[in-house]
Amino acid sequence: MNRVVVTGIGMINALGNDAKSSFKAICEGKTGVKKITLFDPSDFPVQIAAEISDFNPESVVDPKDVKKLDRFIVLGHVAADEAMKDCGLSEFDPDEFGISSAAGIGGLPNIEKNSNICLERGPRKISPFFVPSALVNMLGGVISIKHNLKGPNVASVTACAAGTHAIIEAAKTIMIGEARAMLVVGAESTICPVGIGGFATMKALSTRNDDPEHASRPFDGGRDGFVMGEGAGALVLEDYESAKARGAKIYAELIGFGESGDAHHITSPSLDGPIRAIKRALKMAGNVKIDYINAHGTSTPANDKNETAALKEIFGSNVPLVSSTKGQTGHCLGAAGAIEAVISIMAMNEGIVPPTINQFEKDEDCDLDYVANTARKAELNVVMSENFGFGGTNGAVIFKRV
Repeated sequence: MNRVVVTGIGMINALGNDAKSSFKAICEGKTGVKKITLFDPSDFPVQIAAEISDFNPESVVDPKDVKKLDRFIVLGHVAADEAMKDCGLSEFDPDEFGISSAAGIGGLPNIEKNSNICLERGPRKISPFFVPSALVNMLGGVISIKHNLKGPNVASVTACAAGTHAIIEAAKTIMIGEARAMLVVGAESTICPVGIGGFATMKALSTRNDDPEHASRPFDGGRDGFVMGEGAGALVLEDYESAKARGAKIYAELIGFGESGDAHHITSPSLDGPIRAIKRALKMAGNVKIDYINAHGTSTPANDKNETAALKEIFGSNVPLVSSTKGQTGHCLGAAGAIEAVISIMAMNEGIVPPTINQFEKDEDCDLDYVANTARKAELNVVMSENFGFGGTNGAVIFKRV
């Protein structure tokens, strides 16, 4: 099996339009959560989200295409462009470079918009670009055209675990020799009336409308739900020997991954599912010592309690440093796994653990070292990122310093 390394990264979220500025803000404990501006939320029980601001899509996408494409695809373009430039691979065989994309929901704003057009103005007024802009795999399709990637083109649509699963699918492809390099892109943008309204009806979102900055509280005793975020993360995965031969900058090696299904409940987490996914990742990695875990840490009562219990079951009294960065970025759903893998890799390279912000109240069920409120310097040689999604789907990836 071929070894898999990371040679390029890219990221955009509510805290920055590139990986460097985003990571800096995350480590400073800043948050991108604020009052929603993408639509008028006045009549909604939830009026806050982590939106991307000061963003000009036409800087990376042709103005004509901006009108045709859903926002999640445009955001994916930004992260993908950064990762492709970062990897320094200017010449390659297109047949040996593929793409693995991910989103949990995809073009929800376009689905909502065109549904309203159909009801109000009739089916003939539906945009001919509606279907292509709404499909999750069109994220990879559009980006592959721009960068001439003719290798495998696959998409993961596994709710909040999609970004992690996209990394795993890309790694498998390189390991068996189906490609020498794979661009992984996870993107999501569902801050729209039906997106916010749907999750609010499920009682999944925080209702701290009067205190946006402190609304997302992973592992805190006062947490009351997650805050919707939008963004994209991208990684270039490459065969180690190819990367070494061309003198590439190598951020990390992917040494383990694990996947599992709960077969339990469509929205409520189980303890067993995450444990099996993480154990599979650890087994593949050779049961190495994990120095830091970027947790799923959504700020919902059920997830944070369950995830903490799973980590204690696996690691006993030696649970590594844990933090959730969703307090800063919001929960970016299907993009979360890609974004948080980039954050984990940057943490390892920079020697700094991002904090879990908004730690105010103790919770007896969440009693680990979550690097509360302030980033912490640490020597990190092996890091893990984990994500879990509706439908009982779980994934974990482990990276080590090369």
